[in-house]
Amino acid sequence: MRRVVGIDVHRTFGEVVIWENGLTRHEGRIDMTRTTLEGFGRQLKKTDEVVIEATGNCMAVSRVLSPHVNRVVIANPLQVKAIAHAHVKTDKIDAATLASLHAAGYLPEIWTPDAATERMRRLVARRYQIVRHGTRIKNEVHAILHQHLIPKCPHADLFNKRGRDWLTRQRLPEDERAAIARHVRELDRLAEDLAILDRDIAQHATDDEAIQRLLTITGVNLTVAAGLMAAIGRIDRFNSPQKLVSYFGLNPRVRQSGLGPAHHGRISKAGRSHARAMLVEAAWAAAKAPGPLRAFFIRIRARRGHQIAAVAVARKLATLCWHMLKKGEDYRWARPSLVAHKRRATELAAGRPQKKGNKRGASYAYNVKELRQQEVQIAEHAERAMNSSLPPDGPVSPGNAVGVRSPQTGRD
Repeated sequence: MRRVVGIDVHRTFGEVVIWENGLTRHEGRIDMTRTTLEGFGRQLKKTDEVVIEATGNCMAVSRVLSPHVNRVVIANPLQVKAIAHAHVKTDKIDAATLASLHAAGYLPEIWTPDAATERMRRLVARRYQIVRHGTRIKNEVHAILHQHLIPKCPHADLFNKRGRDWLTRQRLPEDERAAIARHVRELDRLAEDLAILDRDIAQHATDDEAIQRLLTITGVNLTVAAGLMAAIGRIDRFNSPQKLVSYFGLNPRVRQSGLGPAHHGRISKAGRSHARAMLVEAAWAAAKAPGPLRAFFIRIRARRGHQIAAVAVARKLATLCWHMLKKGEDYRWARPSLVAHKRRATELAAGRPQKKGNKRGASYAYNVKELRQQEVQIAEHAERAMNSSLPPDGPVSPGNAVGVRSPQTGRD
């Protein structure tokens, strides 16, 4: 006999409704504490299925109840239209709706990440918050200088040693000078926290084959690669590159009805905002480096402008990531010395010891200008071939506009 337990989860309590044989009954409220949830879980059957909505504490609820039941299902609240558009909406009705929809097989379920992926998501999210907080503080300092007619800093960075020395020599009121001093101290504290988070991310990334593979893409650094893999989890969740693009919210909206033509609008932005922002950041970096991605950026920029071109490159990067992860192949136009440099930087950020002695390391070629220039020339050749719409040095893999390279044979 099948039973489905629907719980409408809140910050301090949860409303419980049990579906059984097509009928629902209200079981009251339970406190959202670990002790209460464990006691409630022991009262359930091993064959029960628990349904909750995706909230801030849903993963903790799932971890506590999972050992006591058959499975815990987490529903996507944005797609449960029976709840979002209900005329009569109470906690009891919401819990009953969750249980009934799951029993009927119509509940939009989200993927539950494993413990390692969930931890990486938390690290990436915290790093993103720290970076945003630091940007706000820097903007406040620039606003103070603008209010008092202070000219632009002549140095590249206002907040490095030379920039700070220049900042202390500016004529400002005492209260404004004290405010800038507080902001600078806060930036230093954030830099320490950022270094700790970067070390934790790098320690995980050094042994992650998927992250190391994404580092072969020009424009993708450790932060972007780790953030993308934290969002993706397992690539086998997506059976096509279009599914991954849609997951990141980079697919255009489409409106079509009857016999009329389809109208394409802006991107949906319906996916994970952190990963989408990282892809756009990587797209801007790839657009500045020679290679097929820059050729693609220039081609779109000539017709639609640089903002749309950057989003198009981000969508191309998402497609490229799917092919590389699905096929287990590296980026076809990777620059070996740059990839070795990024991988060695990851090891150093993770706290690995420095290698001293006469033996040259794998990233030595990055410091040799001639070798680095040879790799740039190969990337420029691929860019010219892309601009002329000719397949560079042979055919390109279907569905992959920039190609991938097999790590085993090194052949295209």
